Amino acid sequence: MALLSLAIGSFGIGMTEFVIMGLLPDIAQDLLPSLWATSPDEAIGQTGILISLYALGVVIGAPTIAGLVARFPRNRVMICLAIALTVGNALTVISPTFGLVGASRLLAALPHGAYFGIGALVAADVLGPGNRAKGVAFILTGLTIANVVGVPVGTFLGQQWGWRTAFFVVTLVFALATVSIALFVPKHPGDPGRTLRSELGVFRVGQVWLTLGIGAIGFGGFFAVYSYIAPLVTDVADAPQWAVPIVLVVVGLGMTVGNLLGGHMADRDLRRTLLIGMAGLVLVLALLALLSFQIILLAVLAFAVGLTSSILSPAIQTRLMDVAGDNQSIAAAMNHSALNIGNSLGAFLGGVVIAAGWGFTAPAWVGAALAIVGLAITAIAFRIERRSTAERYAA
Repeated sequence: MALLSLAIGSFGIGMTEFVIMGLLPDIAQDLLPSLWATSPDEAIGQTGILISLYALGVVIGAPTIAGLVARFPRNRVMICLAIALTVGNALTVISPTFGLVGASRLLAALPHGAYFGIGALVAADVLGPGNRAKGVAFILTGLTIANVVGVPVGTFLGQQWGWRTAFFVVTLVFALATVSIALFVPKHPGDPGRTLRSELGVFRVGQVWLTLGIGAIGFGGFFAVYSYIAPLVTDVADAPQWAVPIVLVVVGLGMTVGNLLGGHMADRDLRRTLLIGMAGLVLVLALLALLSFQIILLAVLAFAVGLTSSILSPAIQTRLMDVAGDNQSIAAAMNHSALNIGNSLGAFLGGVVIAAGWGFTAPAWVGAALAIVGLAITAIAFRIERRSTAERYAA
């Protein structure tokens, strides 16, 4: 019940982060009516800034909050973070203008990374050595199930009764998570000796930076496509609007399978999991750019994109925990900063190529390029590690 309670919160985070991507046209039409009337494509591209603002909030909040709360009992920290997520999303529901909605998205994102990072530490501790990646994957399962159920349902509700309805549902999910965590997550001590200054020592570790780069750049390839999945379905594959939630379900199924598979693979061979996952992401993004003009092929490749990208998630999280030394809290949270830098980068570059008139398949090529860079960083990180290990052995 404790892990399930934490997974409810991760379900809410997955829904609030990703539901906006299927509702970009609706939000653009509502909040930017003048621009929508003259150039719908440009309005959609500008509305993508909301995705980038949320990602920026995660990047800012994850290391700051995780470092500040490392010394406090983790169960109480999780309650406070769930309350903050509830309030932040409630502000999105009631904000009347584009600027205020953007500010609310930034605020709602601040607890995101700390919630996942500290929750992953609790889950890994519960399942014990040899099963850490499975524990991380369990918490992330809430996020992936959100992409199967929450995001498509939220997208449908938003299309039928206004996009704010989706975020009202998100607010209710976080309220449920708050109550569940308070009831079922047992006492879990922090580290009284940890301070923000000591936690920031993690940034002196070169392998931490390389691992963050894998998530920030390589995973950005996924977000370049996922951020603009709605126009890809309706404009490129020429499918009706009701097909968008169905494709989102397919992506979510791929993410769920990939997350569980990635947890098992990472516990067996972490290096191979990262290399295979990143190489697979390059391949399927390139195929998506070439073959997304038919809705069935688009759905199959959307599943593959979700699968390959989510294989990486528990592997990157576990890798950070391995290379961070004593700075576990901030390292675990920084994984989500890195992924949301990828979110911001992918959404931004995808919006740039769309606004430039290159079409809605262009973000897939951008994503493939980002994934290639991520694969290169992965190979470099392991090469440096092998050389360092060989030098220590020789000494």
